[in-house]
Amino acid sequence: MRSMPPLMTLLEQCERERDELAVTSQRAAVAHRSAVDQAEQLVVYRSEYEQRWAAQFRTDGRMELVHCYRGFMERLTQAVEQQKRIVVQAEAAFEHTRLALRDGEIRVASVRKLIERRMNEVRLASDRREQKATDEFASRAAWNQRRATDSSDTW
Repeated sequence: MRSMPPLMTLLEQCERERDELAVTSQRAAVAHRSAVDQAEQLVVYRSEYEQRWAAQFRTDGRMELVHCYRGFMERLTQAVEQQKRIVVQAEAAFEHTRLALRDGEIRVASVRKLIERRMNEVRLASDRREQKATDEFASRAAWNQRRATDSSDTW
């Protein structure tokens, strides 16, 4: 039973680490979702911008407007591409934290299983000691009864 307090401490530590990993994984999931939402918003904005300017070019196609449009579209496309890279990084970070959380849950389950086994071993050893004591008591009682019977036969 002396091995139980260190195992309980280990379990508490593993649970704490797992809980911290769960918080980190949740934050990574939120960051990933936010990056995806922002990327989608940028793509929608770019599409709407293209449609607005397509209508504008039908009525007024001056060169300086075309240059402004192209410059802004290049910057907007760069922003979309950069946001896509951020989404990929956020997805990788989320996957990393999800795997770390899974490993933390496995550690907690392993320590719990070890504690359960140790408790079963202690219980089994206690049952064996109790059975041995009962058997020994019964054996002594039978031996004492035999001695008492043998003593009364000799008188």
